[in-house]
This record gives sequence, C-alpha cells and structure tokens, in this order.
Amino acid sequence: MNGNRVVVINNLKEAEHILKSVEVDSTGIKYMSPKAVHRLIMLKDIPCRLANIIKQEMLSKGGEAAVSRNSIYAEGTTDILLMATLKQYSIIIEKLKIQPFKKMQEIAVDIEYILKTIDQRASAIELANGSILELGNRTLIMGILNVTPDSFSDGGNYLNPETAVKRALKMVEQGADIIDIGGASSRPNSTIVDEQEELNRVIPVVERLAKEDIIISVDTFRAKVAEKVLDLGAHIINDIGRLKLDSNLIDILVEKNAPVILMHNRLQMGQGEKYNDLISDILIELDESIEIAKQSGLKANKIILDPGIGFGKTVSQNRLIIKKIKELKSLGKPVLIGASRKSFVGKTLDLEVDERLEGSLAIAALAVANGADILRVHDVLETKRIVSMTDAVINENG
Repeated sequence: MNGNRVVVINNLKEAEHILKSVEVDSTGIKYMSPKAVHRLIMLKDIPCRLANIIKQEMLSKGGEAAVSRNSIYAEGTTDILLMATLKQYSIIIEKLKIQPFKKMQEIAVDIEYILKTIDQRASAIELANGSILELGNRTLIMGILNVTPDSFSDGGNYLNPETAVKRALKMVEQGADIIDIGGASSRPNSTIVDEQEELNRVIPVVERLAKEDIIISVDTFRAKVAEKVLDLGAHIINDIGRLKLDSNLIDILVEKNAPVILMHNRLQMGQGEKYNDLISDILIELDESIEIAKQSGLKANKIILDPGIGFGKTVSQNRLIIKKIKELKSLGKPVLIGASRKSFVGKTLDLEVDERLEGSLAIAALAVANGADILRVHDVLETKRIVSMTDAVINENG
C-alpha cells in the first residue's frame, strides 16, 4: 500500500502538525486545519420547531443533525446530535446567532462555548493563602491522606498526626502535587463523624503540613471545618456535597478566596442510581452547583469538577464515566478523577481492596488519555510513572 494509511486527528494542534508534514503553506494550514477536526455535540430537549431549523442549517453547510423521527411534527422536544467540522460549526454558529429566537441564540452560544473549552488545557488556579496551581501542561497527582479509622482502603493507618505527616511528605517525594487530607470517611454505608471529631483529626496534620512547601486540599463539606483549615494554611476544599450538604460553605470559600472541588454525589444526597442520561445528568447537577458558586461570588476559575466515581453509580456507570471524561469537560472546568482502589475496580476484576493496584493504574492511564486534569490516588509512586508515560505519548507529535 506504499505507506497509505488512515490519519487520526484529535484536535487543532494535531491537524496543524499533519498539514505541516505535507508542507502546506501557513495560510493553507490556518484555513484547512479547522476542516480536519470533526466534533459531535449533543443538544438536550430542544423544541422540535427549532430542531428542524438547526437541522436545515447543518445540512446547508455540509454538516448533519440527527433528531427524533417525531420532530417533523414540530411538537414537543427532541435531543439533537450535531456532526460537523470546526470550520462548519464556525459558520453555523454565526447563522444561529442571527435567528429571531432567543433560545436559538442561546444554543449558538452553548455550542461555541463547548467547542472553545473542550480542548482547552493550560490554565492556572489562584489558591487560598497565595499559591498557584498550574493545570494543563501535565496531569497532576493528588495523594490521598485519610486520617480516619474507617476509610475503605487505608482506614486507621494514619490516625496518628506524626505518621500522617510522614506519609504526606513521602507522597510528595514520590511525585504528589497535592495532598488531600480527609478526617471524615464518606465510604458507602459509613456514618460520617461529627464536626468536632473531624476537626480533631485534621487540624494537627494541616498545622504541620502548612509549614512545608505543599499544596494542601482538605476533604470536607462542612463550612466550619473549611474555615478553620483555610485559616491554618490549606489551599483547596474538596467538597463531596457540591455545596449542597452545608449551605454556609460557599460563603467561606468566597471570603477566603479558596477554590473548590465539586463532586457529583447521589449517595449522600439520598438519590438512587437511576439516570435518564448518565453524562448529561451529571453535567446538569454539577452545573447547578457551579451556578450556586457563581451567584455567591466565587470566581469561575476557582472550580474543579469531580464526577464522583462510586457515589451513587453502578459498576458499569463508573466505567462509562472513565470512558466519557472528555464529555464532562463541556462545562469548561478542570476534571478530577478519584477512582483509586474503588469497588468498581474490585468488582470488575473480582479482587479485594489490597489487590487493586493494576486495575487502578489501568484506570489512571485511561483517565489521562480521556482528558482528566487531576488524579486522586493512594499509590502515588506507581501512578506518577504511569501518568508521566501516558502524558508523554499523548503530547507526542514527532
């Protein structure tokens, strides 16, 4: 076949690289690269009368729009699967913006935002207490430090503050970029300890680690705990309740200028595992929390999203989330994945918690390949090596 082959292009950077290899001139590269990147976008619950207009606009520019067969009757709503190149989208967006329907203009803005943010990598988050977290140049590692007696994997190992501090320093030495301290286990079927006990567990560790050159995250949904640890020098709050379990938390975050990790969680919310559309439902519920943060005055670049692996999801749903991480980036926020040693790994491989290293590393590599920005893990050294190798392959354009 004389070296003839299929070419796989994931983004504009790769499109520009392959065009340069053909020795296309700079003007041609600028013109043709958007034609080489194809994107699918799902629009949810669009009025059928508007869906028919969108379909005609897509077809007229060489794209496609899949709609419900019942949308021809122009009643009710339909989901739409858009299919087009970046070049086609740029034309279609401008056409939709001039439609005389406000809803159509909003759809155009949404499409434009998704396309702009889906491949956006490099960014910086200003942390509480003066530090900066650089995102996008490589995948970051968050080391798990549970100062609890009942966490599912390492419960009881680091209850002693001295032991906990040594463990944190060891994880940093192994390559952790962030240490996430948890004083109240939220594992399935556990009873979360009271506020004072949580404070008793985390304060001594935060006090000690705040003296080191370490980025500290504290895994809490409680406003008073967040206020205390931020005053002591913590940098990030990791909230399993996505601002829903303690309504006062957002005020503390705004006051302390602290970023928050919003975790999707139907377990603590008393909701079940039934989803109409897993990824869309997660996005809708996370977007509710983003709106709470926005209305309360927290800056948009202070938010990181976590789809909540294991929290109100089935084994297959957890696996699907790993596969669909890039779709979760449609909200334009960095994505953290916490899948280390979790039960879906054990149930997939029929392994106990202390046998899940290889499965967790496989998930780590897939999460990086699918767009995760931060991995929250127990096994820092092994994960760091896996992540570094995966990043190197993804970024290769040789």
